[in-house]
Amino acid sequence: MILNDVLIYLAAAVICVPIAWRFKLGAVLGYLIAGILIGPWGFKLVSEVDSIMHFSEFGVVLMLFVIGLELEPKRLVEMRKSVFGGGALQMALSAIVLALGAAAVGLGWKAALVVGLAMALSSTAIAIATMTERNFLPTPTGQSGFAVLLFQDIAAIPLLAVIPLLGAVALTGGGAEANEPGWLDAARAFGAIAAVIVIGLYFIRPLLRLVAKTNLREVFTAFALLLVIGIAQVMSLVGLSMGLGAFLAGVLLASSEYRHALETDIEPFKGLLLGLFFIAVGMTIDFGLLVNQPGRVALLVVGYLTLKLATLWFTARIIGVTTRQRWLFAILLSQGGEFGFVVFGAAQTVGVLSREWTDLLNMTVALSMTTTPLLLLAHDWWIARSECAGKDKQEADEIDEKDTRVIIAGFGRFGQIVGRLLFANGINAVVLDHDPDQIELLRKFGYKVFYGDASRLDLLRAAGAARATLIVNAIDDVDDSLMLADIVRRNFPNLKMIARARNVMHYVELRSSGVEVIERESFEAALKAGRHSLEVLGIDRFRARDMANIFRRHNIRDLEARVSDFTDEASRVSAAKAGRDELAALFARDREQFEAEHSSEDWH
Repeated sequence: MILNDVLIYLAAAVICVPIAWRFKLGAVLGYLIAGILIGPWGFKLVSEVDSIMHFSEFGVVLMLFVIGLELEPKRLVEMRKSVFGGGALQMALSAIVLALGAAAVGLGWKAALVVGLAMALSSTAIAIATMTERNFLPTPTGQSGFAVLLFQDIAAIPLLAVIPLLGAVALTGGGAEANEPGWLDAARAFGAIAAVIVIGLYFIRPLLRLVAKTNLREVFTAFALLLVIGIAQVMSLVGLSMGLGAFLAGVLLASSEYRHALETDIEPFKGLLLGLFFIAVGMTIDFGLLVNQPGRVALLVVGYLTLKLATLWFTARIIGVTTRQRWLFAILLSQGGEFGFVVFGAAQTVGVLSREWTDLLNMTVALSMTTTPLLLLAHDWWIARSECAGKDKQEADEIDEKDTRVIIAGFGRFGQIVGRLLFANGINAVVLDHDPDQIELLRKFGYKVFYGDASRLDLLRAAGAARATLIVNAIDDVDDSLMLADIVRRNFPNLKMIARARNVMHYVELRSSGVEVIERESFEAALKAGRHSLEVLGIDRFRARDMANIFRRHNIRDLEARVSDFTDEASRVSAAKAGRDELAALFARDREQFEAEHSSEDWH
């Protein structure tokens, strides 16, 4: 029976996730769709939804443990303002607004308070998985979102204490003895956190050392899983978020020598269980309730998302998220959290929420989770549309530079290195870039950066191209780079250009446009890596340097010799069709000419 269920889960994931990815819906929505299809309201292939949900929560636990491993205590201390400032602000604003909204639809003050606090939380699993998928987590805005999520996990302590307290007030009328259950829960919670910190600081490393001495990889993996799941269970027993305990354990081990080994061993289990969690969420969606009360459910979902998106956008503005990223920040955290299911169940148990409202709220949270990938698609579409329109409508910055010597077009990873080298040596440059967020960041550090499309003639004139000595063409987009080269050649013939080429074809086209100094962005780094490879293999470092220099000269000479061939359309088509034969011939020619030149230099 278990194997049958496993087969169903794996098959559903393997089928649905690639399809969702193919249509740019994201992996998370693919898992959710898989859960809907195999669940009670789909093909009814799986019925034990609650048990699967409970088990799959370990995917979230493992994810937070891995995140903790990447966040050393020192860095966590540095983030305290973001966590307890931005996080507390988001929780307060969202909880107040959502509690007022809950009261407006007929809930009493105790129920409205619980609903406001619970629905202010976001899904750590969905938010972080989506940020990771988009490589958004390392960015300043991603780190702000992570800080808010971390505070939400910490906020589970008082939230879980409030629920039995409100239930006791409802049952006893607010007597003195009614406070005891809530305070006891809070005391146990703080005690469990203290125990995790003590164990992490003084006991885990010696145990890891003992296990590592066995030199048995499977035993080390088993201990890693035992560690995370054991701490999660301790936190669960006192009513806390299992993920919070796992995160703390990860932070405490972030500076240990076993960090990378733990991360490597946990990663495969994390990915599978996290996918299972999203599948379980899809299975929990009660479409029967949606069919019976579609208007009410739609009102709750739309109202909830509207209020939460508004408070998150306002929070993003206060904590300094750039204008362009505020809606993205809000969308990433807009969904309800998996912890909400636990809170609503506990509130129903103590009589704060009715069964009907518990079902409706669970449905609202589950549906809000499915909207995040869709809202992100809408956001991407809107940004793309705005950027296209902005190329024609947005005015470039006014530039009044009288002593321009150098213009840097494009300030991405390539242009930044050139610019920093010039600035470090006292040479000022006018920088042109079309990324508003990049410009806003660089201006904070004192760089003279202006918004605008460097391939526009009027902007180049305003930047002082007629008086400048040099322009560095570091534009990412190949077509825009070639357009800039052509405009400079025709309108500013005395302006020297140094260009960055993304690939061989880009190099050839820049040479055809008259650019004399071109650097392929990865060529020198790769050549240096090859030189180090020769040294590791036992070749003397001076000899390895000579061999690399011979290869460089041969490569450049060969490329220059073929520039005229590449400019001919028929030759380009022929070369493209040749495919592997062309590549094989290139390798053979490289080897032959390299050996000939190398032997010739040895003779001299």
